[in-house]
Amino acid sequence: MTLASNLRENKALYAVAGAGDFAVEKLREMPEQMTRYQGRARETATKYQGEVRETVDRYRGQVRDTMERYRGEVSRYQDRVDARDLPGAAVAYATHVGTRAFELFDELAERGKKVVNREADEIAEITDAKPGPRPGSKTAPKPRAGQTRAAQPKRSTRTRSAAKKNGA
Repeated sequence: MTLASNLRENKALYAVAGAGDFAVEKLREMPEQMTRYQGRARETATKYQGEVRETVDRYRGQVRDTMERYRGEVSRYQDRVDARDLPGAAVAYATHVGTRAFELFDELAERGKKVVNREADEIAEITDAKPGPRPGSKTAPKPRAGQTRAAQPKRSTRTRSAAKKNGA
């Protein structure tokens, strides 16, 4: 297998290309979003500046009351939790995370495959558009830099020998 065919079959390469394309897409959206969010933040800060202190003081008291109430409930629920269930729950969570990671990897690989193929098509179009000798045309080889016409390779020895025989 050639290097090019190995790269074409490499899912990790496509995933990296897809992740890069996704990152570029999100980065291009950033300036617009930042401008929009800055405006909203200023408006919101100005609008709620007076209410914030009142709300903080009110919730501070409620948080203390709620914490005391939940302390009692936690101690009641501790008796219900069986430590033997924790490994099973951990395996379920790990399986879910692993499955989601593979799905994300596959999505990035598909996106990357599209990016790589799009770029390959663009390169092929560029190389096809380059001017060059037409197929079947006879063009003399160009001399290398520093070579004179006499130092070029001889084209045909048959015509010279025929000229010698004829006495020319």
